[in-house]
Amino acid sequence: MNLPRPLKSSRLESRVFLLLLFAVTLAFGWILVPFFGAVFWGVVMAILFAPLYRKLVPRLKGRRTLAALLTMAVILVIVILPLGLITGALVREGAAVYERIQSGELNFASYFAQVYAALPDWLTSLLDRAGLGNLAELQEKLTASLRQISQFVATQALAIGQNTLDVVISFFIMLYLMFFLLRDGAGLSRRIRDAVPLNDAHKRELSAKFATVVRATVKGNVLVAVAQGALGGIAFAFLGIHAALLWAVLMAFLSLLPAVGAGLIWAPVAIYFLVTGAVWKGVVLIAYGVLVIGLVDNVLRPVLVGKDTKMPDYVVLISTLGGMAIFGLNGFVIGPVIAAMFMAVWDLFVVERAEFPDQIEQIVVSHPAERRDPPPPNDPA
Repeated sequence: MNLPRPLKSSRLESRVFLLLLFAVTLAFGWILVPFFGAVFWGVVMAILFAPLYRKLVPRLKGRRTLAALLTMAVILVIVILPLGLITGALVREGAAVYERIQSGELNFASYFAQVYAALPDWLTSLLDRAGLGNLAELQEKLTASLRQISQFVATQALAIGQNTLDVVISFFIMLYLMFFLLRDGAGLSRRIRDAVPLNDAHKRELSAKFATVVRATVKGNVLVAVAQGALGGIAFAFLGIHAALLWAVLMAFLSLLPAVGAGLIWAPVAIYFLVTGAVWKGVVLIAYGVLVIGLVDNVLRPVLVGKDTKMPDYVVLISTLGGMAIFGLNGFVIGPVIAAMFMAVWDLFVVERAEFPDQIEQIVVSHPAERRDPPPPNDPA
């Protein structure tokens, strides 16, 4: 069927406009890539502390700028300042450990040899059959791995020192963006929702889901990480383990991985205590790790993360691991958010298909723009 010329022009203009919209959006995202971390955490912190800002606005008689500044002050005091102090102490402790490794005072290969020598015969024979019985070769591999790790840490430290200006710029970009998102975030959120071509119910559902998952993931994972790291650090300090703060931070970081987490640090230390004769230390550390540190993960994480996100534990685990594998540290938030949005969109689709099966089938099978009018019946001869 021949279409009128104005309709053809209208469709062409719409397609060109959509192409232009896609191009400028992609270009804008491209220029934000160098500061992705700053922008991402500015958005996350604004979402996380938006409830506090909304409570302050009426108390300050509608002065939104002052409310945003006070919220920023709270963020600096309870988040950024403690994080800076811990980072400084961690750098000093990490440098001390690095010097001990370089001087030979801290020799992980010798510790491994002590553990191997204390193993029972049946276990050493099992290791031999698995090809892990060559102690000299294992020590060489372990030493080489530790040397590579040390070189990597030194290289990263040097890179951070050389890129101090970039770090400072990213930090202030995050603060600057956070302020305006707190003050003007409601209006910006409305404009984004208005621009999204979905019905109002779907937009409300998806935006609420996004904010809920971000808050639950950050609050839940951070609280679990802080709790496990603090408890592990206290145990290590009590048992006289050197660089307890360093190990506490490592346990906190690894606790972002559900189910395994901090056990990757305290379990090998407990085994070392058991096989080298410090049996009571090993028993205490195992009991403490399972009953106290592990209990935090088993109790708090499902309550703080899984309950609010309404996602099964295995989905939280897989999405967190996958997110961190792709996006690094930012992935512990991005992964669960993507998983939650995936589940929410499919839930909406199932509901829509149950309520309006004919319309959904029509959209899936053939686009309305591609339909053609039936040909007119043949005139009778």
